[in-house]
Amino acid sequence: MEAITLAEVDEPLSVKISENGWAWLVCGEKLIVWKIGQMSVAKLSVCKEFHLPPCDLPYVADLVALSHPNEHTSSQCVSVMAASRRGTICYWPSLTHEESCTEITVDFNSAEWKCLTSVTVGGFILASQKNQLLRLTPDGSGRVSFRPVQQGQGMLSGLGRRVSSLFGILTPTANDVLSSVLWDEENECLYTLTNSSLDKWEVDETSERHVFSWDLNRSMKGDLGNYIWGADENYETDKSGFNVQYLDLQLSKEGLVVLMAAWSQGDSPCLIYYILGTVQDNGYRITDEIRMEVTEYHPLYQPDEEIPCQRFLIPDYSSQAAYLYTYDMVFAGSTGTGRAGLPQEKINLNMPGDGILGGGSFAGYPVLFCRNSGLVAARPKESVSMLPENIEDSLASSTSGAAAQGDVGQPFERTAVEPQEDKIKMLKTAFVMYCRKDIVGAQAMLGDIFPDNANLGSESELDGAVAQISLDLINDYPACDPRWAESVPNDGNRFSNTSLLLLHQLEDKMKAHYCLMEFLRDMELLNRLETVLVRGFLTATRLLLCEHAEKLSAALVLKNYHTKLPDIVNAAISSALGKQKKSVPQNLTAADVFFREVSQIDTAFESLLEEEENILEENTPVSLEWAEVAVNVNNILKDMLHAAVHHRHNKSSLYKSEEDAEQEPEYIPWTASTGPSGVRSVIVRQSDIVLNKVYPQVDSSLRNTLLDQLVVLLDFYLDGYVCQLKSVDRPSQQERYNTLDLEYTQKRSQLLAQLLSLKQHQLTASLAEKYCDFDILIQLCEQTDNQARLQHYLNQFADQNFSDFLFRWYMEKGKRGKLLCPPVAQHAQLAHFLQSHQHLSWLHEINIHNFDKAHQTLLKLANMELRYFAKKKTLLSLSKLSAFASDLPEDRLRETMEDLNAQERYLLHQDTLPMELMERKQLNTDTMPVLSASQLIHLYISDDNIRANDYDFKKALDLLEFVEKEDNLVGDVGVDALKL
Repeated sequence: MEAITLAEVDEPLSVKISENGWAWLVCGEKLIVWKIGQMSVAKLSVCKEFHLPPCDLPYVADLVALSHPNEHTSSQCVSVMAASRRGTICYWPSLTHEESCTEITVDFNSAEWKCLTSVTVGGFILASQKNQLLRLTPDGSGRVSFRPVQQGQGMLSGLGRRVSSLFGILTPTANDVLSSVLWDEENECLYTLTNSSLDKWEVDETSERHVFSWDLNRSMKGDLGNYIWGADENYETDKSGFNVQYLDLQLSKEGLVVLMAAWSQGDSPCLIYYILGTVQDNGYRITDEIRMEVTEYHPLYQPDEEIPCQRFLIPDYSSQAAYLYTYDMVFAGSTGTGRAGLPQEKINLNMPGDGILGGGSFAGYPVLFCRNSGLVAARPKESVSMLPENIEDSLASSTSGAAAQGDVGQPFERTAVEPQEDKIKMLKTAFVMYCRKDIVGAQAMLGDIFPDNANLGSESELDGAVAQISLDLINDYPACDPRWAESVPNDGNRFSNTSLLLLHQLEDKMKAHYCLMEFLRDMELLNRLETVLVRGFLTATRLLLCEHAEKLSAALVLKNYHTKLPDIVNAAISSALGKQKKSVPQNLTAADVFFREVSQIDTAFESLLEEEENILEENTPVSLEWAEVAVNVNNILKDMLHAAVHHRHNKSSLYKSEEDAEQEPEYIPWTASTGPSGVRSVIVRQSDIVLNKVYPQVDSSLRNTLLDQLVVLLDFYLDGYVCQLKSVDRPSQQERYNTLDLEYTQKRSQLLAQLLSLKQHQLTASLAEKYCDFDILIQLCEQTDNQARLQHYLNQFADQNFSDFLFRWYMEKGKRGKLLCPPVAQHAQLAHFLQSHQHLSWLHEINIHNFDKAHQTLLKLANMELRYFAKKKTLLSLSKLSAFASDLPEDRLRETMEDLNAQERYLLHQDTLPMELMERKQLNTDTMPVLSASQLIHLYISDDNIRANDYDFKKALDLLEFVEKEDNLVGDVGVDALKL
């Protein structure tokens, strides 16, 4: 507001607000960016000022865009781009470093630029007044590249203009004047609205594809005239006597909404009518269905003047509420797509000097920035809840007495006291208020029950309350179904007094779960969650919330199979309820009771296997249903697990906390639960049933089906271990990680070895490659003698030291021939590996013709050899041969040979010991150790050498030379004593 106050009266000002809670003000050559929102914490308060280069045309907020992954991204990850109408581009890679700016100029046919849009797949789109588009792409260093977006490249672009017009499709023309640009984040596509067409592009990280250009005049203008002037008798005389302008474009759940203005100069007085037209995009064209809503806002208009209202907002994607605004007025209307129209109302700004500088949507509200009042949000008197209608009624009913007394069950392992029960009810009430868009009321209630400065422990009241509400949501009783009327417990543990029929209950529970996650994130409760006790282990509360959604996903799959395969699913459900000792009321079915309690959906797994085993035992292998039951059970298990794991991986950002995950306890997914009835045991048990009972009895086509299914189940089994390992992959839990990794490695090898024994090489490879089981991969290559595949793995897993693993494997299996004959590309890795295996490294060095290195290695081994005389001689001889074969300079080779000859002379003294003496001393030429010079002298002159002669004493005297060189003398006899 300070910048606005200091601005000149005639200085152009403009503001824009994004749906992610960022706002920016352009004031002359200053750009101010700040974070808005209804959150009551100061840590999100960000306000930065950027300076823009001089330009002869004023800057506008439409030519500024922010790029960031999501609304909860820290300001460091937010980048800013601003453009002038002349094409000067300023880019700041980080909002927090306003001094770091890249500036470029784009000159594209002297275009005057109109708006800049951030696309979440990467970069920005700059659009000109003539609907020319540029793709601006920053790189990691802050540099910005740009290129034009290709037009007319859609799937129907090859048609002629006359033929394409039959589909309502236009080719781009030079007379296009751009009105609006809209980015659809969910479908990753871009729309542009011009004075004659609606264009669509599909955009990915590196390219764009023009899908269509839809003729607005041909498709909408005639109907528009009928809506406004159809009752006028003069209208039929001259249907073309009115003007239409297409002004703005927004997205709603019903389709694309176009703001249009229409007037007829023949009217007296001349009124301008504002119309909201809703059209649907089916992917490659606009459908024929067009819905028009003529608003009650139709002011007087002079055709030569600027159109007074050119922008509108649809702040809530799921609502039909629409807001048109000018500098001094807001008009609340409706798109007309709902079952009942909303009241229309005009709101004027009455304060002198006040005016709307811009606006946007945030948290489902239209947010406008006024010159005097700052940020202003329009709020309807009655808000439509985000929750499904039946669950909304349920919540309202169950929380109508938030402070009333009531008994609350205890699904978690905690001690519940009355104040905690009240807090759960009050938290439910705050949730309902949030869903009804009463954000302020919800925050006020949360501030009372869970203040920010509360000292929360690892099993805090907040964690228990959130976990309880989430559990109550997925286990909600369908009380409005009359069959349940007498079965709904009359206590506070239930979530509602009314719910859904079985077919839609699970889907609406999932919608309610997503609403709960939005509530926790927007109210900043998600980052405060810590742990709860689940299945006897401490678990991060956020991951328990994800588990509830995963079980809902799995329950939806099982419900579909309940329709397809009622016999086996009903039998499994009855068995599961029997184990839980739950009775089925007379007016309900077992399925009603079972699907109501989603948290117990995993109990169906073990029951399915039991029913499968019963059918396999009761029927003979020749019957058709005998094998089909295994196929059906496999399908149910894998599809349920797929739905759960898919949600876990694809929706992980929904449950991600900004707090340090390093402090969270070990995570054991419910799809990897242990124990006799755990999912891991179920998968292993099903694997045994398939491979040992069914597989040997069926034909080849059914075998392939069974094995394909089994591979998917084993994939989920191993994925559970990977998730668990990641949760303990930290220095403080290294011992636990090592223990778990050993268990995982053993289980993985056991399961994959079964597939390998069946010679299912491709299936085995798919899992072994994904989970990096190098032992299985090497065995596979050995069995198939496929060196090309082995080379592929050496390249694929080079960064994971596959080569070292392969070399160790060859060593352990005694395959030294293969070890020493790797491809040339692996010579360096083998040399590095053999540094700790010098007894083999010289062979590799000779193989690659590195004779000098081989000579040194062999000489080192010979010098260290003391156990076997014969081996020392051989090593020394090989070293000498390697030296001869090397490229050593002549003088160095001569020195080397002299040293080697001296060692050979010394060894000759031991090699020529008299045979009779060796027999007396029990020495064998093949096994005797290397003797020292002193030991050899004693042997030559000892009494045991009974046939000693002058030559033996001569050799003893010659050995005195080597005694002097020995570092360690044997015995107490010195050289002089030996001479005597």
